[in-house]
Amino acid sequence: MAKLSAIGFDADDTLWQNEQFYRLTETRFLELLSEHGERQVLADRLLEAEKRNLALYGFGIKGFTLSMIETAIEVTDGRVSTAVIEKILAAGRDLLRHPVETLPHARDALERLSGAYRIIMITKGDLFDQERKLAQSGLGDLFDAVEIVSDKARVTYERIFTRHADGPEHAVMVGNSLKSDIVPVIQAGGWGIYVPHDLTWSVEHAETPTEAERFREIRDLSELPDLVREIAAA
Repeated sequence: MAKLSAIGFDADDTLWQNEQFYRLTETRFLELLSEHGERQVLADRLLEAEKRNLALYGFGIKGFTLSMIETAIEVTDGRVSTAVIEKILAAGRDLLRHPVETLPHARDALERLSGAYRIIMITKGDLFDQERKLAQSGLGDLFDAVEIVSDKARVTYERIFTRHADGPEHAVMVGNSLKSDIVPVIQAGGWGIYVPHDLTWSVEHAETPTEAERFREIRDLSELPDLVREIAAA
């Protein structure tokens, strides 16, 4: 059996901050619509719209902004003012311009693993936004390949790790989403290394596959190089 040859990295909330900026934008949205319902009710309506629109707009800021506008129209029975719509659009633009904040140990982990393995960024979301964040992060030169996908499923990892390396059986995926980064890669035969983040969108929640032989969990990326060496030596 071939040795471990590739390591995939999720980007948002694994290599750099992401969800906290969505939460701040959602807070602005809820304040704008506060006279049209209780805060939790409005938040639930927004989440319903986001889930409903994933199949149409995909993941990312543009879909989130459209979902905020749609929710504003719904909860006001179509009476939302153009001024509020303009503020929602401005909030979406602010998200697209937000500076990238890399997470602790991200660069060090990538540098320590680079060269020994194929390093692949596997992220989903808006193409332009993910390219922007990768460029601003300063981490781009550490990746052998970058894959920006519409969603992450078993077939996604089978395709990517076969294209860039020796298949998912000889690959590790590192990420903060159990649903997108961990469960499907284990289903594909790879290793899933879960790095919890304080904020994870509810849509990305899933049962922890604690019984899976190829599941691992670490506190942060500082623990990753040693764990990869342990897996490679097994």
